[in-house]
Amino acid sequence: MRVDRDVVIVGGGLAGLCCARHLTGAGVDALVLEASAEVGGRVRTDPVDGFLLDRGFQVLLTAYPEARRVLDLAALDLKPFYPGALVWTGGRFHRLADPWRHPLDAVGSLFSPLGTLGDKARVAALRHHVISGDWDAVAERPETTTLRALRRAGLSDRIVDRFFRPFIGGVLVGRDLDTSSRMFEFVFRAFALGDSCVPARGMGAIPAQLAARLPVGAVRTGARVEGIDGGAVRLAGGEVVQAGAVVVATEAPEASRLTGLAGLPGGRGLSCFYYAAERAPLAEPILLLDGDGTGPANNVVVASAAAPACAPPGAALVSATVLGRAAPDGGALEAAVRAQLVRWFGAAAGRWRHLRTYHIPFAQPQQPPGALNPWRREVRVRPGLFVCGDHRDNASINGAMESGRRAAEALLADLGRR
Repeated sequence: MRVDRDVVIVGGGLAGLCCARHLTGAGVDALVLEASAEVGGRVRTDPVDGFLLDRGFQVLLTAYPEARRVLDLAALDLKPFYPGALVWTGGRFHRLADPWRHPLDAVGSLFSPLGTLGDKARVAALRHHVISGDWDAVAERPETTTLRALRRAGLSDRIVDRFFRPFIGGVLVGRDLDTSSRMFEFVFRAFALGDSCVPARGMGAIPAQLAARLPVGAVRTGARVEGIDGGAVRLAGGEVVQAGAVVVATEAPEASRLTGLAGLPGGRGLSCFYYAAERAPLAEPILLLDGDGTGPANNVVVASAAAPACAPPGAALVSATVLGRAAPDGGALEAAVRAQLVRWFGAAAGRWRHLRTYHIPFAQPQQPPGALNPWRREVRVRPGLFVCGDHRDNASINGAMESGRRAAEALLADLGRR
């Protein structure tokens, strides 16, 4: 049988690129087939009128163990956000600071309406709990929903509703907090142990770095895979690439279609609205949260305050994220987002230029309790066919990257190589 490549990897997102990195590093002739014009999957950055727009507001948490293992963080020129947030409630913003990094700021938030004095002590105890042990210990802890875990920690409804719903809800794409408590502990640990950053020129720098380290010819874009039959990978247009093994590194719905795997998780959606402002509403790189839950935007950030290169000189870039899948509405959602921005920042926000809206129906796989047990799902579908992606580990940049490495290790084991 003709074999064109040792391994074909379907999908050029973070999982697929990391899988290719480990395989090519072991001397395997691997080819990444990416349907889009660029690699990155959901982690991409688009140039628009001199601005750099990430496809949905995202950050890289520098404490992620796989990111530290794989990426050259210094070369990404990471720009950190303030460790804390400004929370909108009662008609104004209130600061909530990380007391371990900004103790003086934290003193000022002791008597804020975001929670009780007892809440501050209980959050400290929760932080101590999540950073204890190693990363793998998180996967072994008793599991419930995030909301129940917060209530078992003794936190009041006030701090849960005004801070944790918008903050953790934004990270896990759902203010209902019904995601696995293990996933909550994983990301809360990462926030506690490292910085929340964006590369100087957008999140797309991450997959670009991974792809640049692959051999010439190892990535092919604009190559949509229609089906897989054994080692035959059939592309749109009829071309067939023969492979000794195939790794499917796509979102869960496409992975299910190509591999026949059943029971893969559904997705959570969001919409991200970008605006060009003549003047930044604030110069501080800090996350703004809707503590009242009146929305529609759950979180807002002046992206150019963290990464000035994301906006041209004399302008600022503002992003607003709405959780949930949006249906076509003739612009009503954007109008509601703008009205919220005017409430928060004044009449000047009404004059901001709307640059682009990203509706992302599968921003993150669902992760209810039980979905991450075991934490690392099997990546071997059958001999010669493997799967990876954040639906195999956990819905994070770290999970996607780690799943790619695990798929490569399983494939190398089958080949009898290290």
